[in-house]
Amino acid sequence: MLQFRLSTALKKLLPTSRERPLTGIVRHKGCFSSSSSRSSCPPHAHLTPALRSLRAGEHRALPRALPRTWPPWRRPLCTKTEGAIEPSEPAKKDETVQETTAEDKRRKAGILPSLEDLLFYTIAEGQERIPAHKFITALKATGLRTGDPRLKECMDMLKVTLKSTSDGVMLDRHLFKKCVQSNIVLLTQAFRKKFVIPDFMSFAAHIDKLYDKAKNMSGGQVADYIPQLAKFSPDLWAVSLCTVDGQRHTVGDTKVPFCLQSCVKPLKYAIAVHDHGTEYVHRFIGKEPSGLRFNKLFLDEDDKPHNPMVNAGAIVCTSLIKQRASNAEKFDYVVNFLNKMAGNEYVGFSNATFQSERESGDRNFAIGYYLKEKKCFPEGTDMTSILDFYFQLCSIEVTCESASVMAATLANGGFCPITGERVLSPESVRNTLSLMHSCGMYDFSGQFAFHVGLPAKSGVAGGILLVVPNVMGIMCWSPPLDKLGNSVRGIQFCQDLVSLFNFHNYDNLRHFAKKLDPRREGGDQRQHISFGPMDYESLQQELALKDTLWKKVSPTESNEDSSTTVVYRMESLEECY
Repeated sequence: MLQFRLSTALKKLLPTSRERPLTGIVRHKGCFSSSSSRSSCPPHAHLTPALRSLRAGEHRALPRALPRTWPPWRRPLCTKTEGAIEPSEPAKKDETVQETTAEDKRRKAGILPSLEDLLFYTIAEGQERIPAHKFITALKATGLRTGDPRLKECMDMLKVTLKSTSDGVMLDRHLFKKCVQSNIVLLTQAFRKKFVIPDFMSFAAHIDKLYDKAKNMSGGQVADYIPQLAKFSPDLWAVSLCTVDGQRHTVGDTKVPFCLQSCVKPLKYAIAVHDHGTEYVHRFIGKEPSGLRFNKLFLDEDDKPHNPMVNAGAIVCTSLIKQRASNAEKFDYVVNFLNKMAGNEYVGFSNATFQSERESGDRNFAIGYYLKEKKCFPEGTDMTSILDFYFQLCSIEVTCESASVMAATLANGGFCPITGERVLSPESVRNTLSLMHSCGMYDFSGQFAFHVGLPAKSGVAGGILLVVPNVMGIMCWSPPLDKLGNSVRGIQFCQDLVSLFNFHNYDNLRHFAKKLDPRREGGDQRQHISFGPMDYESLQQELALKDTLWKKVSPTESNEDSSTTVVYRMESLEECY
C-alpha cells in the first residue's frame, strides 16, 4: 500500500473536496488504485490532450497580450478562485463574475475561448478595458459602418451599456461581450479579414487617389435638353462603393441627390424579368446592341426594340410592369423594389424633373407612337399613360451612397448586402448584367466592354452604375457629359480602376503581373480566402488557431521544432490531429 504525506494546504482542502470535487483533473481513476495498476497506465494518462502536448514541449510562448489569468482554466491548485463558493458562504449572483454553465463546460472540455473573448483581446491589446471609440474605429477600418442594419442590435446595446457605466466610455470584457454577442459572427468575419476585400483601408486609399485624379479633369457639358438637369454644377463629383459583404467607402459629393435617368433602365428590366421571366419579357424586347443613338426611332428585323437599354426598349419594358395597375400603384411598386435594393437608404422623387421631362419629351412621344403603330406593346396598353410612368421612373432620385448599394445588390446575385434580403431572382440579375455589359453605355458600349470589361449603365444626369460581379457595386456621378452622353469623370475613373485592379472580366486571376488584386490579403499575395458564411464553431477555431489574431512569434533558431501551441498558435487545423 502506497503512503502519501499530505501537506498542510492539502489537508485544509480535503474537507471541502466532497462539496467541490476537482473535476477534469483525474480522468482515469484506475491509474491510482494500486501500484500495479498505476504502472500499467500510459505516461500522463490523467492529462487532457492539450495538457499532454504542452507537457511534451509542443508549444511556444503565449502572447504577451493575454492577461496573467489566461487561460481561465489555469489557476494555482490551492488558490481560492474568483467566484468560488465556500461551504459557509452563500452563492453570489454577480453577472460580471459568474460564467454560464455552457461556457464553463466548453472551456474545460474544448479549451477554446469564446468568440467574444477573442474579439475583445484582439482589440484590447493587453488592456483590461477598452474605450468604446477604439472598438468603433477598429470596426470602421474593416469597412463596416455603425449604421449598418445588420449591426443594429450591437450598436443599440452599446449605447445602453455605455449609459450604465460610471464614465460612459470604457468597456471591460463582460460589458463588451454583452454588446457584441448578438452580431458576433459578422464581427468575427470582419476582424478576421474574411470579407471580399480583406485590406479595406488600403483599397479605400487607392480609390481616393483615383477620385482625385479624375477630379482634376475638365471638359464635357452638363445636359441641357432637360431644363432641370442644366441647373447642376459641373464641379460636382462623387464616388461611392459597397462590397457584397457590406463594406462601404464614399468620397466627394456623395449625399447630393440626383435623378437616375437612364440608370433606372437596367433596374426596371430586372424587375420585369423577376416578375415575368426571361421568355415573356423578350417576346417584346430584343437582346442586341443597336449601333445607333439611344433615342433613335428604329426597331430590329422582328419589329422589336433592340434591347431594354435604349429608349424604345425601356418604354416597352415599362409597359410590362404591373400591367393592370394604375400608375400610382406601379410607381409605388417600383420604388419599393428600389428601396429594398438600396437597403432602405435614400430613394426619392423629383417632381420638377418629371414635369420638365414631360414638357420636353417630344422625341419619346414620337418613339411611343411608333411603337404603338408597330404593335410593340402588350395588348390593352395605354401608350400615353406608359410614357408618364416612364418619365416618373427617370425622375427617381438617389444619392451616390444609396445607388452603390443597388449596384452591390446586382453584384451579390440579387441579395442586398446590408440587409441580407433576397430582392431579385438570379435569372433577372444574370440577364441584367449581360445586357449592361453589351448595351449599357450608349454608343460607347463596345469601347467600354473592351477597355473596362464590366457591366455598367450611364445616365444623362451624370451617373454611371458600375458592377464588379461577386465583388462590389459602384456609383460614380459627375454632371459634365462627353459627346456620347457619358460622364467624363466617371469614364476616366472606371478606366483607371481597371488599370490598377484586376477587375476586368477577362483579367486572368492566376497569372496577372502588373495589377493589384484587392480580393487577396496584401493585394498581391495568393492565399485561400473563404467567401461563404461560416458557422459559429468554424469561426471559433479560426479565431483561436490562426496566427493573424495573435502577434506571430518568431520561429525558433532551430528549425527542427515547428510545432505550435494547441490552444492558441496552431498554424493549420490539421496539426490538431
